[in-house]
Amino acid sequence: MSASTEIDRVHALVAPIAADLQLDVYDIERRGATVRVTLDTPPGSDGGITLDSLSLATRLISRELDHDDPIAGHYTLEVTSPGLERQLRTPAHFQREVGKTITIRLRDPHADPRRVQGALTAADERTATLLLDDGTERVVSIDDVDKARTVFEWGPKPKPGKQSAGSKKKKTASNQDPSKKEKQAS
Repeated sequence: MSASTEIDRVHALVAPIAADLQLDVYDIERRGATVRVTLDTPPGSDGGITLDSLSLATRLISRELDHDDPIAGHYTLEVTSPGLERQLRTPAHFQREVGKTITIRLRDPHADPRRVQGALTAADERTATLLLDDGTERVVSIDDVDKARTVFEWGPKPKPGKQSAGSKKKKTASNQDPSKKEKQAS
């Protein structure tokens, strides 16, 4: 049985389980003796996948794969989430991440530049369009991509409506509530 047929059979078994748990099958891949099933919350969901959801999905998927046995020989099942900085391997991955910052390394070692980073503004079955920091757009063929991933911005973002520490006013007797001034005077 070919690897793609095995992956297709695993996908057919995993997809209904993921749907019942209100999750998406982000990716399924086989690397040697490991079958990795990557699950995620649907696009636009509040929050990410929880450890409880992954644990339940692992038990259900493992039971289904043991029952149907779609893969010949011994293998290790790994059920995971795509993480904050997720790998982009398929056109569907690129389409799902439109609006996010991504980084791409091209296959051609002589490409100039070989590494590109920017906001993913559009993606289809063949190309991804990035808005670079200098304001230019770059269209990249997905077939030319060696590696790509989303870029997570680490660190806190300023909260809306909050003043910076340097602009806060100290409360003095002159800008306090008048009723408090009267109580202090008496």
